[in-house]
Amino acid sequence: MKSATRTVRLELTEPLRISRSTMAARDAVWLSVEHGGITGHGEAVTSVYYGLDATVLRRCFAEVARELCRCPHPSAALESLRAGELAGGATPPAVRAAVEAALLDLVGIRAGRPAHRLLGLPRPPVTATARTIGITSPLHAAAQARALTASGFEVLKVKAGLPDPEEDVERLRVVRDAAPHARLLLDPNGAWTPQQAATLLPRFADLGVEAVEQPVAPGDPEGLAALAERSPLPVIADEDAVGLDDVRRLAGRVHGVNVKLAKCGGVHAALRIVETIAGSGTELMLGCLTASSLGLAPAVHLAGLARWTDLDGHLLLAHDPWTGIGGEDGYVRTSGLPGLGVEPRAVRLGRRAAVGAP
Repeated sequence: MKSATRTVRLELTEPLRISRSTMAARDAVWLSVEHGGITGHGEAVTSVYYGLDATVLRRCFAEVARELCRCPHPSAALESLRAGELAGGATPPAVRAAVEAALLDLVGIRAGRPAHRLLGLPRPPVTATARTIGITSPLHAAAQARALTASGFEVLKVKAGLPDPEEDVERLRVVRDAAPHARLLLDPNGAWTPQQAATLLPRFADLGVEAVEQPVAPGDPEGLAALAERSPLPVIADEDAVGLDDVRRLAGRVHGVNVKLAKCGGVHAALRIVETIAGSGTELMLGCLTASSLGLAPAVHLAGLARWTDLDGHLLLAHDPWTGIGGEDGYVRTSGLPGLGVEPRAVRLGRRAAVGAP
């Protein structure tokens, strides 16, 4: 098998502010794996939080490429990856996830089957996704909420974590007024102290918030579990639930875990987490980083397993170079195409032009 990488810049429509940073753009590194004239694709994006820049991602992909050359065919490479023999050791989870995505795409295209069927999930997922409203002025937040619900979004996730929590309460209040029928999620990205969380969560529950992600700083899972036990609304672990070991410690002690393929290591790792929390009372949230449709597609194939789906990273982009998972109407879905079911936007536009589609 042969592989290649390409680095692209993903610009956001507008800067996204969360409690610890503001992002206007990020780099994505695309991995292509070719075998027998067929190519599969995967994507990893840079992340300051996880210490990944484009140089690190390209170096890791180059190391994996040398191992891929020794694999006789894509299915064998996929099995080797899942056994920890390929891209093991210190390979970042985001890289493993992207390699697995490219191999799933390749195997699925060769077999003529979409990825969810390869994973033993017979139904093509169609799921309402949350849409993020960053830390912004109440006026802008209200305008976004009205526009998003008018477009079909039923779930809104509001970022929080300003030094003055009253500003967060006000932002949530105006979003609730602007979108009275929307389901609301809240995400302070670990910005609150335990004392602040204990005071604020009842107020947000009164405003109709359905669940809160990582209200307190990561690093104290016992404290998070204790907060969840007395919280008036469901608490979802995010930064405290990176991989399988973290989830094992929290299963049955928090109401949900936010699984992002880039932090846990890919689809197979996510399915192991799903097995771990089954019957524990802890439910699955599928989350994402800001990325293209290529980067989000593997998670979309798992969306039928989640109580909460937050797969809107591609919708935050000024231009998504890939297409195939929808989302613009508030619902992500698989396309029915084999593999990951995505394709470069230019390819789709060219095909539509060739057949005279509107």
